[in-house]
Amino acid sequence: MNGKSVTKKTTICLLVAALALALASALVAEGPPPQGRGLIAWKVHDRERPCPPVVAPPQQFGQPPSDAIILFDGKDTSQWEIDRQEGGDIKWKVENGYMEIAKKAGGIRTRKSFGNCQLHIEWWVPADVDPKITDQSRSNSGVFLMGRYEVQVLDSYTADNYKDNRTYADGQAAGIYGQYPPLVNACRKGGEWQSYDISFLRPLFDDKGICIRKARITVNHNGVVVQNNVEIQGGTVHKAIAKYSPHGEGPISLQDHGNPVRFRNIWIRELPEQPYSVTE
Repeated sequence: MNGKSVTKKTTICLLVAALALALASALVAEGPPPQGRGLIAWKVHDRERPCPPVVAPPQQFGQPPSDAIILFDGKDTSQWEIDRQEGGDIKWKVENGYMEIAKKAGGIRTRKSFGNCQLHIEWWVPADVDPKITDQSRSNSGVFLMGRYEVQVLDSYTADNYKDNRTYADGQAAGIYGQYPPLVNACRKGGEWQSYDISFLRPLFDDKGICIRKARITVNHNGVVVQNNVEIQGGTVHKAIAKYSPHGEGPISLQDHGNPVRFRNIWIRELPEQPYSVTE
């Protein structure tokens, strides 16, 4: 290789490096990245970085903050519809501040679709269930994120190390159904209200429908962390390996599994993508 070729190659490399540096500077200068892109947006301690919006916290724990969408306040079910293709008003029983699954009424879903979110929901299973009813038949329901990723609802309270009511570990209350058992069993007895506080990060798909970021979920059950930022492996299925199929935002769904489970105090906060910071 002669000297002229080396000089020409060096010049090209310098031009490419300069172009890459200019592009990186432009990305930093133009402001926050589009949601879901994961682009580097701000320098560390950048004074030009916008401050987050102010939200008034609730006066009592478990109550909605000022930016929450109230999905059920104890009376109004207008945010919900039957979980069928045609939709329609729900047929669940509503009284005394809760709604209860009615016989053959079917599951329900929110009329609005959601992606990244914080969800609070309280649920109740009866105390007087026949002790012969065990396993997945014992007050079964479920909370579905985007209509497809299930946090199990079940009477999983045990007083004698599961001798009274055992099921498969990834199907008990607060489990990510078919994937992750809860870290601990934090169930209260039947007849007592319980709560889920869920933080959910939606999956992302590329133009070809390939999942480029799996969904993630954190679940607090009665104030106890039972799912710690776990990576969901795909849509909920029964006796099968979960896998992803491309989709957009979806509803919050509550399952009718034929048991009289009650729900109350349901609210949700829509969460944006959170861009990264540069390191220098």
